[in-house]
Amino acid sequence: MSKRLNLREFQQNLIERLQQKDLSGSRVTTLGVQIAGKNWLVDMDGISEVLSVPALTVVPFTKSWFRGVANIRGNLYSVIDLADYQHSGTASGGANNRVLLVSDRHDFNAALLVDRVLGLRDANNWQTSKFEDQFGYQDESGEHWRKLDLQGLLTQPEFLQAGI
Repeated sequence: MSKRLNLREFQQNLIERLQQKDLSGSRVTTLGVQIAGKNWLVDMDGISEVLSVPALTVVPFTKSWFRGVANIRGNLYSVIDLADYQHSGTASGGANNRVLLVSDRHDFNAALLVDRVLGLRDANNWQTSKFEDQFGYQDESGEHWRKLDLQGLLTQPEFLQAGI
């Protein structure tokens, strides 16, 4: 009889193995995501899981960026559309949409809705650049990347007040 596969343990194990693999002398610690057509980097230690968009229960009298709550393995998570929160449109609603579960170390049951996950990115050798009045990175192919300040996001008064 085969051993049962726990997806969360598998993802965590995979992340740890990828970070421990040290071919270039540095560890990859950021995940590339796309929000409203723009590339963003998220620190891996700030998220615990990446999932397909779960079934959502709409919560009345909340701001448009608060998409609702989702039951993920018996825990309720607030689902926030980052594109809408940033006033850049809304998540596409396509099959590529994903939610990033905020790590338990933040003591915040939030799931951040993004358009798509672009995979692990190593920005250690990328150029620092400024575009659209914001500092970020430029990769080898000239693409611009912003860094998502997860801790800053979770402490913003507007983020903490989802009710209208």
